[in-house]
Amino acid sequence: NVERLLAEGAVPLTALRASIIVGSGSASFEIIRDLVEKLPVMIVPRWTRNLCQPIAIRNVIGYLVGVAGREETFGRSFDIGGPEVLAYEELLRQYAAERGLRRWMVRVPFLTLRLSSYWLYLTTATSFRIASALVYSLAHPTVCRDEAIRAIVPEELLTYREAVAKAFVRIAQNRVPSAWYDALASGALLPSRLRSIHVPEHGVLTDKRRVALGASREAVIESVWSLGGARGWPSMNWAWKVRGLLDRMVGGIGVRRGRRDPVHLRAGDAIDFWRVMLADREDGRLILFAEMRLPGEAWLEFEVTGTELRQTATFRPLGLFGRLYWIACLPFHAWLFPQMARRLAAGD
Repeated sequence: NVERLLAEGAVPLTALRASIIVGSGSASFEIIRDLVEKLPVMIVPRWTRNLCQPIAIRNVIGYLVGVAGREETFGRSFDIGGPEVLAYEELLRQYAAERGLRRWMVRVPFLTLRLSSYWLYLTTATSFRIASALVYSLAHPTVCRDEAIRAIVPEELLTYREAVAKAFVRIAQNRVPSAWYDALASGALLPSRLRSIHVPEHGVLTDKRRVALGASREAVIESVWSLGGARGWPSMNWAWKVRGLLDRMVGGIGVRRGRRDPVHLRAGDAIDFWRVMLADREDGRLILFAEMRLPGEAWLEFEVTGTELRQTATFRPLGLFGRLYWIACLPFHAWLFPQMARRLAAGD
């Protein structure tokens, strides 16, 4: 459908159709990674024996660059794939082998596509909509029908295991530039525009904390900019995990998204179940918007001045239930927010 809509435009279209793209940040790759890394025993339904032709992200980029501006590719569609045709089950096995993991697979004939979607949703970092779309697409073989693209754009194609190995070289170096869940416009704003971005002030409930800096301003900013992900949260980290688990149980995203980078932030980044709305390091301002399931809208704002850290949690409730939710959370907030502000202000 995307290809059809783009083809209706005035600009000549070249479409590249890929099976599973192997590279950190790819939805399919991240699901394989989640399954193999987390589960010593994996349930593999019948559809995992279907064939696909995985392709390394660097080969996809090579093809994209290669067809740009090439008139012989205008108005055409090309299938692109790696040098191997593999079953989805084999992708899991080879990933485990490359990572040095021992994994057992239990074949089951009765796991429907819908049940498979729920299984992926519960065991990986993906949303149910993406899990469902992927599973229903994986129910069909995705093998190249022709290799015409190879005559136009010669590429040294990586095998699946080579692509996995190179993906983890980038992960180990913290060089992953983006992920499939970082879906927000990435345009840059002038500093003067950044200062005009504010959280709503009317019709909201707030928890405000001000703590004198116990470390240098730069050290405190570094602590704030490192929140979430593998590092976790400086106060009641277990409570954040429980909240993420509850979010998953009601169809939310939980805390499994982690971070794009352990120390650097930009607008649009995901931090667990938060989305970065503003990351102005020069002014020491960070604004996060909650993407968890809530009876309202929530923001978490940090501002590091020359002498203090200002931390503000803002909640705009949706009806009476939203207000009851805020009241129910007050005992946790009374301990969590002050402790988090103190630790961040100390540069922890």
